[in-house]
Amino acid sequence: MNANLLPTGSAYFLTQETATPERHTLSVLVDNEPGILARVVGLITARGFNIESLTVSETEHDRRLSRITLVTVAVPKTLTQIKLQLERLVPVHRVHDLTSEGQALERELALIKVKGTGEHRSETLRLADAFRAQVVDATTESFVFEVTGKSSKIDSFIALMVPLGLVEVVRTGLAAISRGPDGM
Repeated sequence: MNANLLPTGSAYFLTQETATPERHTLSVLVDNEPGILARVVGLITARGFNIESLTVSETEHDRRLSRITLVTVAVPKTLTQIKLQLERLVPVHRVHDLTSEGQALERELALIKVKGTGEHRSETLRLADAFRAQVVDATTESFVFEVTGKSSKIDSFIALMVPLGLVEVVRTGLAAISRGPDGM
């Protein structure tokens, strides 16, 4: 018998976590007040979990409510604890796990700067057109593209721009909403 585990009849028997971590998108409706973002983020990071994506904006101006959309990776048991603890924070109105609730619509926006000179200039524009990337700034030496869509689409566009002269990338983070007629 392992010395670190007590017999199964004990109230203190420890089991090893065998669940696989999963990526989840959480939508949190909160009062738009100072410090709430720090409290929500602190609750998750204090448990040793990274936030892969984070967006926040006021969504109901007349009620002063903001919506925080965050993506994290956790085992189901821990994710349930995180959701329950978020719901207990006073300025939090609702917490939805969009991943568990079904197919949510997820989109991201990126601004991508690419050098555009010589023979690479026309290839860069051709690929941008294929990805429906909008040119939001152009000089004789560079382009800035706006790309919206799924994160995988943006990742693919960035990968294609690397050999053509990728300079820098700025991404908004994921915005997500559930399908169907019901709101949060």
